[in-house]
This record gives sequence, structure tokens and C-alpha cells, in this order.
Amino acid sequence: MTQDELKQKVAYAALDYVKGVSIVGVGTGSTVFHFINGLAEMKSGIEGAVSSSEATTAHLKKMGIPVLDLNDVGTLEVYVDGADEIDPNKKLIKGGGAALTREKIIAGASKKFVCIADGSKRVDVLGKFPLPVEVIPMARSFVAREIVKLGGQPVWRENCVTDNSGHILDVHNLNIVDPSELEKTINNIPGVITVGIFSLRPADIVLVSEGEEIITF
Repeated sequence: MTQDELKQKVAYAALDYVKGVSIVGVGTGSTVFHFINGLAEMKSGIEGAVSSSEATTAHLKKMGIPVLDLNDVGTLEVYVDGADEIDPNKKLIKGGGAALTREKIIAGASKKFVCIADGSKRVDVLGKFPLPVEVIPMARSFVAREIVKLGGQPVWRENCVTDNSGHILDVHNLNIVDPSELEKTINNIPGVITVGIFSLRPADIVLVSEGEEIITF
């Protein structure tokens, strides 16, 4: 199977987790794109979705799924999203699509976070994928210097402005053995909007497609 076919397979497997759920939290990315397509096939059974990005909002609306404001909805039953890396403890790196802040907000507002990915995203230790950090633009250089002190090598993702008007630093060469501690440390740097470590609020369920098999943990 191609990687795109693997993404579609695991995305459709996640539909079982939103049956009977009236409002679904929806993430961002290529795997979630397939999930939205599947969700459209059962849209008569849902009231709508809370979206984590402008790109996701556009696709949901294109598929005829109403998009609701999190402020009007409150706590969500289920949030479905992908990841750039997943460790054995369901802790994640996210933000390759620059939607990490809204994704982290919706994950925090959800009772159940279902992460979907193809098998290439599984790792023993987080950090091979450059860690995204969303920052207030005026703080970009300051935050980068502080991250260097932590042993990382930050690279400004040029020509990328987030949906929150932030900038992204992609941090290379981190071996994240204590993701919760590093998440707190980076989040406490003035000017950081959020860091793409999802450890303090990890996934509850991970679905991974490997060949013909869907692995759940």
C-alpha cells in the first residue's frame, strides 16, 4: 500500500470512535483530510465539527459539515488528529502543518483524543522530527537564543505565518527523553505561544496503519 492509502485506511478506522458523537473535534493534515472525507459520509448523524485550522475549516465546509466555535460548544467528546511523531507512551510531536496551537487547545478541551497516523510516525524517542515552536513574531530571535541554551538548533520557518499570526521555529537535534519537562520549559519562555510537544495532554488512543493491519494502543 502507498503511504496515502495507509493514511486513508487509518483515517477511516477512526470513524468508529465518532459514531453517536454530535460534535467532533477535527485536526489538521493529510491524514485528517481523509478523515474529513469519511466524516462527510456520516454527516447526517452529527451536528457539526470544531476545526483546528483555516485549512480544515475550508475542507469541512466544502464537504458540507457545519463548523462550530469552540467557545459555543464547551467540552468535546472526541478529537481526531494526526501527528508528526508518536512515542510508545502516546506522547506526540505535532506542528508540521503549523496548526499546533489550535490543535493543543482542542485536544485540551476534549475528553478523548484519538491520534491517527501511518506507521512511519512511530518512534522510540521523540525528536528526530524537528520540533515546531510557535512564537510571537517580535520574540522570534530571543526565543531562538533561549532554545539554543537547551541544546536545540532552531530554524525559522520562513514564509510561514500561522492562523494566529505567529511564526514557527523548527528545532533540530533534540533527543526528547523527558517530553513533559521540556514542554513546560519551552512553554515558559516569554514570547512562546506554544510548543509542539503533546505530552502534558497526550493522545488517549493511537491508531497506526502498518500494511493491512491497524494497530491500536
